[in-house]
Amino acid sequence: MSQRMTIGCTCGHTRLEVEGEPILVSECLCDSCRAAAARLAKLPNARSILTAYDATPSAEYRKDRIRFVSGVESLREFRLAPDAGSRRVVATCCNTPVFLEMKGAHWLSLYSHLWPEGARPKATLRTMTGDLPDASNLPADIPNLKSHTISFYAKLLTSWIAMGFRNPKITIAGTVDA
Repeated sequence: MSQRMTIGCTCGHTRLEVEGEPILVSECLCDSCRAAAARLAKLPNARSILTAYDATPSAEYRKDRIRFVSGVESLREFRLAPDAGSRRVVATCCNTPVFLEMKGAHWLSLYSHLWPEGARPKATLRTMTGDLPDASNLPADIPNLKSHTISFYAKLLTSWIAMGFRNPKITIAGTVDA
């Protein structure tokens, strides 16, 4: 039996259960993730999900290894633009960003702050540092990659193969403006 863990939003209303290990754990520094996180941090009572050096830490999980336990009715999507290929989903009960979903993706990037501090998955790489005007101030504790690598995509593909090329849909009722 795979290990399961319940994680959730700041107020505890929205809860998710994750099964097993993530596909990978990363910190993204792309323009889109940084802009979205900055805008979402301005929602009432929201806290920033950015690290001290403006990265967005997340654990990438197969959609079939995530189950919403409670609070799904408070989930709303946010897009940087109406035609954006990605959406961030927020628990509006306390304006906690919950995940990023790329269009057509078989995984969700669950934001690391959903885990209790001592149980947070540790990032093994930073990606998209090429979007920064100056990446020289980033910590050297893990690889700081200019873009996504073949290895990054290979892990995602391997997980999709293991899922039988399925892509479960995540339905969210409504939007949030930030």
